[in-house]
Amino acid sequence: MQEALRGPEHTRVDGGQLAALARERAIPFVEDLGSGSLVDFERWELPHEPTVAESLACGADLVTFSGDKLLGGPQAGLVVGTAGLVERLARNPLKRALRLDKIRLAALEATLRLYADPNRLAARLPALRLLARPAEEIRALGERLLPVVERALQDAEVGLTDTQSQIGSGALPISLLPSTALTLRPRGQRVGAAVEALARALRLLPIPVIGRIEAGRVLLDLRCLETEKEFVEQLNALRPLPNPPSHAGEG
Repeated sequence: MQEALRGPEHTRVDGGQLAALARERAIPFVEDLGSGSLVDFERWELPHEPTVAESLACGADLVTFSGDKLLGGPQAGLVVGTAGLVERLARNPLKRALRLDKIRLAALEATLRLYADPNRLAARLPALRLLARPAEEIRALGERLLPVVERALQDAEVGLTDTQSQIGSGALPISLLPSTALTLRPRGQRVGAAVEALARALRLLPIPVIGRIEAGRVLLDLRCLETEKEFVEQLNALRPLPNPPSHAGEG
């Protein structure tokens, strides 16, 4: 399964070779992981992303990474590594300008505490829980929602389709995960403008629903939908789709 989830291969320079080269030149080796993965995602049959521990083991003197993304906490920048270099960073005047506020520190602490129990991490950390969500569970959610959405959106053809969730950003940017999406296609209207109007109407709901437009349909990837009841309840707030103006010469 893991190989099927990988995107196109990309070249990665070996960290151990870079560390050795840096030692020969007597310069610090700093590696920016970006995603901030602290655990091996292959444990949950997800694509492997180099972890902070792996970078340090390969010889990196400092490793920088995000507190959000794959780590799953608040937006923050973290630096770990050899004590001497970390102390030098702490003495730099820029530290005062770049330090985290107390709210972010509290959120980061709460997130990191979850990693103390790896066996429960996938259930307790939202980012990992959604990434590791079984495709069968997502499909079952779509089958439950299909008749409900059909009744609520009588001016649209509603269906289900297999799709792929893109992890994206700096964390596994080209890796795809199998998922299921609701498809919404306006009835009897000029597709382009009507689809745009439907996508906008969904975004303007009390709890915005963000989809993507593909092949004349609005696709709602269900991987990250956990508030099923709230999603259904607000569908009645959708306004009827406007009829886009016709254009001369169109058949």
